Amino acid sequence: MPAPLPTVLQVLPALGQGGVERGTVEIAQAIQEAGGRAIVASAGGPMVAELEAVGARHASLPLDRKSPGALLAGAAALSQVIRAEGVRIVHARSRFPAWSALMAARRTGARFVTTYHGSYNEGFPGKRLYNSVMARGDRVIAISDYIADLVRARHGVGPDRLRVIPRGVDPTRFDPAAVDPARIEALRRDWDLPQDRPVILLPARLTRWKGQPVLLRAVRMLEEPRPLVVLAGDAQGRDAYRAELEALAAESGATVRLVGPVADMPAALALASLVVHASTDAEAFGRTVIEAQAMRRPVIASDLGAPRETVNEGVTGWRVPPGDPAALAAAIVRALAMPAEARERMGEAARAAVLARYTTHAMQEATLAVYRELA
Repeated sequence: MPAPLPTVLQVLPALGQGGVERGTVEIAQAIQEAGGRAIVASAGGPMVAELEAVGARHASLPLDRKSPGALLAGAAALSQVIRAEGVRIVHARSRFPAWSALMAARRTGARFVTTYHGSYNEGFPGKRLYNSVMARGDRVIAISDYIADLVRARHGVGPDRLRVIPRGVDPTRFDPAAVDPARIEALRRDWDLPQDRPVILLPARLTRWKGQPVLLRAVRMLEEPRPLVVLAGDAQGRDAYRAELEALAAESGATVRLVGPVADMPAALALASLVVHASTDAEAFGRTVIEAQAMRRPVIASDLGAPRETVNEGVTGWRVPPGDPAALAAAIVRALAMPAEARERMGEAARAAVLARYTTHAMQEATLAVYRELA
């Protein structure tokens, strides 16, 4: 029998709709189901309802504020929660509130865990020190081998504290057999996509480093009839960048849809003939890649960062040099020309790889194991 779980407090700025927030709720659910108590401290947000639905408690604190005063106030408020709730483990998931969480853990004697979620640029003096809080945990969780290598190199974290726990996908939700064809057709109608051409999907928020211009320039190089292109992601207020993409779309000669955030991502992936990851900066993990693979979709990914771990060249997808429209165009031609049986084999291999290493359950169990080490 595994050791019982203690009360665990996860700390992050807010509970919005991103991957960090999704992982926070997934771990809270696992804690509750394993007999522990899960508390999340944040400024709130749309995922609070999901958190409370799994039986966890939300402590509403203004952890999204950044100032010296907010840091000290956050430490005091978190210390109060730790003492009042009997918290044994504090798990920080974002840098600024992690400093408050570290102070609170040291004051109260709670164990401190961090998840190193990104490559965190060091573009100005003092930034490495600021980032270093994410390497100060009694255990430091890296979300990919790429991030683990970075943490070792930058911060000297050794194997006694460093644990690699990749992000996961729910293979029951992201399962082609579980998606009703009516859901797929509903999206096709909503997005006004003709039936007679393949669909290339790039699922990512609209920000330049996610590489939407690279895909649009690549599509412009293809011969007629060009495939349909769907850019699925929230602009998050970047109206000028969206306008730039619309202009590039008009120049591409292709039918391009900018559809905003997508609620039914399994259906969107099922609709796609090909999924593209075109990031020009290294991804710490890249969850959309494994979501597509779980749905047996062929994937072309940028050859840098963690997709080097999740995309096995020629077996579960392809990798191309980042920021290279010509290389991406050539890969698109090759992927769309695949015989149906070869496409099917690649899809099966991709889903098998996800089931072997990249499931939500595997991520949850490995994280609980870290908590038990410390408890």
